[in-house]
This record gives sequence, structure tokens and C-alpha cells, in this order.
Amino acid sequence: MEKILRIKNLYASYTDENWILKNINFEIFKNKITAIMGPSGCGKSTLLRCINRMHEVIPGAKVKGEIYLQDKNIFEMHPIIVRRKIGMVFQRPNPFPTMSIYNNVIAGYILTGVKLKKEEKDRIVEESLKKAFLWDEVKDVLHRKGTFLSGGQQQRLCIARALAMKPEVILLDEPTSALDPKATRMIEELLVELKKDVTIILVTHNQSQAGRISDYTAFLYMGELLEYGETEKIFTVPEHPKTQEYLSGKFG
Repeated sequence: MEKILRIKNLYASYTDENWILKNINFEIFKNKITAIMGPSGCGKSTLLRCINRMHEVIPGAKVKGEIYLQDKNIFEMHPIIVRRKIGMVFQRPNPFPTMSIYNNVIAGYILTGVKLKKEEKDRIVEESLKKAFLWDEVKDVLHRKGTFLSGGQQQRLCIARALAMKPEVILLDEPTSALDPKATRMIEELLVELKKDVTIILVTHNQSQAGRISDYTAFLYMGELLEYGETEKIFTVPEHPKTQEYLSGKFG
């Protein structure tokens, strides 16, 4: 299988005093869903933010190590280019409140000053919304505000916004934690479909979700990667005692 991301000797911190992530090493496979799991405060979201260079935006934050997208070190690329290639969807749906559904989808182009012809905008909006399972629900209200939509629809709009930039990887930070079970199920079905076209890295507290949709699972504990491998193997015969304890609900 082709490897799309390689993380080597990665450390990250918010202050000079202690590392939140400590010597993280693993590889992400193309067109697979990789779940990142672990107890609160173990560094899951920090790892995600390092992968598209958002961690560095925080004042005082530090990162060292290497992350390769294909064969290019992302720390040697312009952050805007990295974020085009590695999209991000956050925990709570966050469509831009002043923008229409239509403009939310192409917001990445608008905010970076990329000029598109009307027919190209229309094509990107329709394609992205269709990929996000949202087109049929919004095609008649494209020029209404994105905040008019339900929570689940807003999250799919955010996924469409990420897809519009044609990324190679999409990062999702607990994308269903604020959604009801029906909306959660739809997002999960969407992600399984999307992995045909894009590699997905998913931070989740929901063990059942990871078991249902991920191909690989990484288990973090106190900033260290304790275990990584095929989800089925980790969930049935974990090698590290802490992984076993976490999966059996002894801590979370």
C-alpha cells in the first residue's frame, strides 16, 4: 500500500517547559481512514494541528521533527500550500457566518485571492456538495447563509469546503461529537465513501466509531504513540497494556 504521510521524530509543545508530543513516528496509508485515539489531554488534537501546520500559529508553540507529504517535508513548504493539500474539519461545525452556502464552499479560494470564472465556481460548488452528500438538500438555497443549516448539514458543508480545495488528506477533529446519532451516522457513511478519493485522519473519543469506519488506529498516551496498526488487530489483540485498559474502559 502507498504511504502518503510519514511522521518522523515529531515533538510539539505550547511552552518551553514540556513537550505535549514526544518522539512520534508512524506512517499514514493513502485512501485509508486512520483513527487517532487516546484519553483527553494526550495530544491527539495537537498532532492533527501539526500535520497541517496550524500548531505553529499559536503564540509560543514549538514543533520539531519531520512530516513528509509524499516525499516533501511540510516544514519546508509554505503553510498555505500545506493547508491546500491537507484540509481540516473541526469539532464544532464552523461555516463562515457572513457567507452564503455557495461562498462557504469556495471560501478557500476567496480568502487566498484565487480568481475563478463563474462556471468554474459553479462546478466546484456542485461537485464538492455532491461529494459531501449535501447537494440535494441545499441546491435550491445556495445563496442563504450557511448558519441556516442544521448541525449535521453545517458539518457536511465544512467537509465540502475542505474538499473544494482538492486536498490529498483531510484531518477531522472529533467531527461528530456535537451531532445527534442520525447526523453522526451520515457523516460516518460519508467518510467511508470519501476515502476512495482522499486520505482521512480522524481524531475520535468514540471507540465504536473508530471500530466501524477506520482501517488503522493510532493510540496516544501522555504524548507518546504507544501502538499503531490495523484497527481490527488493535481492537481485538492490542499489544500494549495501556491500549487494553483504554479499550476496556478503565480510563478515558
